[in-house]
Amino acid sequence: MLSVLNVQAQQKVTIDDQVNQHIFSYAEIECLEDPKGLLQFAQVLSPQVSSRFKPSWSSTPQNYNRTSVYWYKISIKHPLKTQNNWILEFFDQTIDDITAYLPAQDGQYKTEKFGAFHRFNDRRYHHKNFEINLNIYPDKEYTYYFRIKSHQTADIIIVLRSVNWFIQYALNEYLLFGVFYGMILVFAFYNLLMFVAVRQRQYLYYILYNVSVGFYELCNDGIGYQYIWPNSPAWNEYAYGVALCCVSVFALMFTDKLLFVRVKAPRLHKLINIVIGARIVFLFVCFFANKQWFNYKFLEFIPLCIAFYTGIYVFIRGYRPARFFVLGYSFLFAGFVLKLLITIGQLNLGAITYYSLSICFILEMVFLALALSDKVRILKREKDKAQREIIKQLKATQRLKESVNIRLEEQVQERTHEVLEKVSIIEKQNEDLNRVNEILQQQAADILRMNLLLEKDNQELQTGFQRVTRDRIMSAGVDFEEFSTIYPDADSCYRFLANLKWTNGYKCHKCSNTHSFNGHMPHSRRCSKCSYEESVTAYTIFHNTRIPITKAFYMIFLVYSSNGKISSHKLSEILTIRQSTCWAYSNRIKKLLSSRKKAIKNDPHEGWSKLVLEIHEE
Repeated sequence: MLSVLNVQAQQKVTIDDQVNQHIFSYAEIECLEDPKGLLQFAQVLSPQVSSRFKPSWSSTPQNYNRTSVYWYKISIKHPLKTQNNWILEFFDQTIDDITAYLPAQDGQYKTEKFGAFHRFNDRRYHHKNFEINLNIYPDKEYTYYFRIKSHQTADIIIVLRSVNWFIQYALNEYLLFGVFYGMILVFAFYNLLMFVAVRQRQYLYYILYNVSVGFYELCNDGIGYQYIWPNSPAWNEYAYGVALCCVSVFALMFTDKLLFVRVKAPRLHKLINIVIGARIVFLFVCFFANKQWFNYKFLEFIPLCIAFYTGIYVFIRGYRPARFFVLGYSFLFAGFVLKLLITIGQLNLGAITYYSLSICFILEMVFLALALSDKVRILKREKDKAQREIIKQLKATQRLKESVNIRLEEQVQERTHEVLEKVSIIEKQNEDLNRVNEILQQQAADILRMNLLLEKDNQELQTGFQRVTRDRIMSAGVDFEEFSTIYPDADSCYRFLANLKWTNGYKCHKCSNTHSFNGHMPHSRRCSKCSYEESVTAYTIFHNTRIPITKAFYMIFLVYSSNGKISSHKLSEILTIRQSTCWAYSNRIKKLLSSRKKAIKNDPHEGWSKLVLEIHEE
């Protein structure tokens, strides 16, 4: 009897061709919660369980306990005759799993499964919502059962529609979706061009915010599941959570950059950064700890309130671009409040309330775009004002410059007059100086002639002194130090040998060539034809001698000046060379002295030099 009373208590809906659609609400939907999810359909049909169904206390039932399974039933009175085809549609496309038990004419039930956990391409209708075809049995009343399980709060909106109305409604809805997402793309593309043009990060954050809003609406409307990831039911479970995180993060970043929060409200700037970091951390916690936490959508109300409060605070502080920002977020705030009222079942005005948040998003984007343009306009006005101030300052600077130039010209003229007077004085002084200079130049010329005569006399005196010294040395006994004044080092000795050897010209001892150039060794000659290099000591008495060249020169002088009578012991004592070396070398000199007496006699002043060269004509 209780079962019969319950059935009688439930309000049934009658199919009428004059009514294109009907939304089930309140007593038209009865609910049963199955906390453990163990009830079978046969048990649900039993009087004991069927009596536990209760009419919905809200216009839109929900699965308030997300861990439970919920059973719903509706009653439909089929007409005697209808011209339309009819369907049942579930408006909330986020429901994970729906099992529909549809009555047949023989009293049995057939089963259909669908939901967000199932592949999109397995649906009977490729539409974002869930649709079931109704088989019309004339003048009958049937009860339809639905087993629903969802990990997030779902609105059980069941609508009876004619197929013709559904097609018309779906086309209009998808047209509105196209307009909605088209507006998002237009806003994003326009601001992308602005970002490329001016390189301000606020435009980039606004683009990312718009794209994030579009991403969230794709998840919320089921359009993303239909067109972007139709074969990824797992991603469909928490894609909206990622989208909401992006919306909150980029909304706060855009707010911070647009309103100059770092400068105008440093504390709010720090708070915004903290909330951004916390929201990103919460996203990763949901991913790796518990994906069910994505269902806590009310947390997004915190970033919304912070951004809204920041806009109000900055606007009160006198920043004018914040007015459109506050207005835009007022619409978004109202949309969230409407969505909250719908969620708790306190408001239901059909499609308008269901799409209220999307409408508010569009209005918010419009006003945020106005805020950006208002900011650019104000910046342009300030820039123009600054330019006018700069022009004014430049004009004042020009006037000051002209007055200074006039004053400087007067001072320059005065100074020029003074300079001209001084120039005339200086010219007179220069004439006097020129006369003095002429006298000094004449005296300098006389002094120069005297210096030349003195220099010539000095040269003659020096030459005579050197000649006298040389003659005295060559004709008298001198010590080694006095001899060294003429031949102080080896280079002077080698130079004397070179001049002595090649006084009459060079002749190669190998090929008789008479052309040469300097060799590698000091004062040597290299034949230009056969490249034979002849050292300065070659073919002289000094060739291959181990005695230092300066002492060898002095030994020749001593032997020559003593006419060969000096002993080897005396030479060893004077030159500090071993007696045996002095004996061997002095004998060689004495032989040359004996053989060249005639040449020495003809040149008594340079006679000792005749002993240097060895003659090999024979």
